[in-house]
Order: sequence, then structure tokens, then C-alpha cells
Amino acid sequence: MGTLSFDLLLGDVRSLKEKRSVVRPIVAELQRKYGVSAAETGNQDLHRRAEIGLAVVSGETGHLTDVLDRCERLVAGRPEVELLSVRRRLHSDED
Repeated sequence: MGTLSFDLLLGDVRSLKEKRSVVRPIVAELQRKYGVSAAETGNQDLHRRAEIGLAVVSGETGHLTDVLDRCERLVAGRPEVELLSVRRRLHSDED
């Protein structure tokens, strides 16, 4: 299993409603394109910051890494957000 956590700075967002209109499509696209579990996982009360977390399960490390790389590129390429940091973890059976 692998996880990513994105710390995002949102652009011209002045309310939590506007924030949702930016974050929800990103989460939905990650889920649709890559079959990952994704959600807004932090900073829900801040309108210009967002945290999106996702998890992927795969029996092959190569496939897992490929999916995580693609997800990271998708989020980094979104013009409406600035990717401040990404935390990546690969989990083993011993975790």
C-alpha cells in the first residue's frame, strides 16, 4: 500500500464554498483516473489551504510507484493550486 498527502495553497479563493469548488474536482479526478481512495484530509477550516490524502493498494511495488507518481503529477499540474509539499509513504506488511 502507498499513500500521498498533498499540502496545497489555493489561488483566488475567498470562502470555504469556493475552496470546495476547487478541491472536490481534484479529488474526483484522482479517484476516476487512477482508482485511488482520496479525500480532503486536513485544513478544512482554512479557505486558502487544503490537504488531500490518497491511498493505493497494489501487489506490485512498480505499479504502486507508477500510480503515486501519476497522481503527484496530476496535482502538481493543476493551475488553480500551488503544491507546497508532498508526503509519500510505502507501507509493508510489517507496518
